[in-house]
Amino acid sequence: MDSKSVFYLEVSKIQPNPFQPRRGFDQEQLQELANSIQEYGILEPLIVTRVEVPTETGTDVQYQLLAGERRLLAAKLVGLNTVPALIRENVQDQAKLEISVIENIQREDLNAMERARAFAQLADKFGLSQREVAFRVGKSREAVANTMRLLQLPFEAQKALEEHKITEGHARVILSVPRTEHQRMLLGRILSYSMTVRQAEATAKQIMQQGMYQADTMTPAQTQESLHELGREFDPQMQELGTKLEQVLNTKVVLRKHGSKGVIAINFNSPEELGNIIKKILGEQGIEEF
Repeated sequence: MDSKSVFYLEVSKIQPNPFQPRRGFDQEQLQELANSIQEYGILEPLIVTRVEVPTETGTDVQYQLLAGERRLLAAKLVGLNTVPALIRENVQDQAKLEISVIENIQREDLNAMERARAFAQLADKFGLSQREVAFRVGKSREAVANTMRLLQLPFEAQKALEEHKITEGHARVILSVPRTEHQRMLLGRILSYSMTVRQAEATAKQIMQQGMYQADTMTPAQTQESLHELGREFDPQMQELGTKLEQVLNTKVVLRKHGSKGVIAINFNSPEELGNIIKKILGEQGIEEF
């Protein structure tokens, strides 16, 4: 980097980037960065663009931040009056957003929902396709598309993902359940039982296997009762066991539990498939007797 292009600018003259995709900053991490800056200084300059602000006597030159908001906030915590910065001239709005998104992604500073909103902002505000967004941020089109799908989550799930209460894996499972009310129910179970992604997948499968999507023909009262009934039957350990059985038997397995009793239903589609299932359960001798 050419040191001649680095200027020391007054902190008070640097405005925030209106296109900053980040919604919040971890205060503990921000304090750690402030402590580092206090000891070693700012090792990497901020990136800004010049902004002329009209005044009564003419114009005042200020700067709009393009990249480095965490460094700027940490510098303010330390009480620095000036910070090192690179000045970019004539930067358009689209470039401001792109620079901010790219820098945050490269530093892995954005959470999943912030990335999704930033990608959507690039696409919607500037008319870019998902492929064009992917090219600009250095991601595959599939990665951008999967991230933007997170915006289809119910608000409660988006908030849980943003607060790191669920993972992107959980979010994808929630999106696999078509109806919004059932997505919220699945989210509630994931949070209540601290489910793994595999357990969430088994629960989503249970919701669909039990024919809950017949709710289109149900009255609201019947639909609500169906939701309550499924909630009463839910057991995360049973669901994980069902998933393991499906992996071993290579077929669909439904476990229903009522109190201390229950039913295991194993699906098969042909005599040959039934024979293979029995062979896996009983071994070679079992299949001969069958």
